[in-house]
Amino acid sequence: MLKTSDLFDLSHSMAGTYLSDFDLPWQALGGIKSLILSLGSQLGEEYNQIQPNVWVHKTAVIAPTAYLGAPCIIGANTEVRHCAFIRGSALVGENCVVGNSVELKNVILFDNVQVPHYNYVGDSILGYKSHMGAGSVTSNVKSDKTLVVVKNGEEQIPTGLKKFGAMLGDFVEVGCNSVLNPGTVIGRHTNIYPTSCVRGMVPADSIWKTGGVVVAKK
Repeated sequence: MLKTSDLFDLSHSMAGTYLSDFDLPWQALGGIKSLILSLGSQLGEEYNQIQPNVWVHKTAVIAPTAYLGAPCIIGANTEVRHCAFIRGSALVGENCVVGNSVELKNVILFDNVQVPHYNYVGDSILGYKSHMGAGSVTSNVKSDKTLVVVKNGEEQIPTGLKKFGAMLGDFVEVGCNSVLNPGTVIGRHTNIYPTSCVRGMVPADSIWKTGGVVVAKK
């Protein structure tokens, strides 16, 4: 349940071919910047390069108060709203919503992802049609600054990464004001209750309830 192929339908991202090279999805985090620069140089006339290494599809809507840092790609029909802060190394797919005061850094957002209100998403990959409720964030650095491990039951999987937020599978729903701790991996079609503090691997087709109780969807 931790593998790239378990979490994502790779046909729903410009990064699909790149991600297919990695057995575990967080292994792709270190190459996002180079990926964007490579993809950007091959984009067609449907994209405008509005400043060096910032490519925006002609159908995307960008608020005048939004900041788009290089390198980044904003896909077709995506909306980047008031005061969004894209720090750089952000590959944002088609039909996405990057909302007011949202901050993105070193991320891949698959098509139809919504991070619409006051979200921080860093060093993370969000799968097709995943959604983060208002105020929910990814925490991408441990408080003791040690390397992130992924906890899968009793198993602890070293990542070798100091910065690693979360991997959200396709159709994941994260409730408002939740915190996804470093190394969180959430399987497809899983729901996270609001105000949750999530850590480790959460299985697909499940519900993370108050207090960290996980139940299978019926």
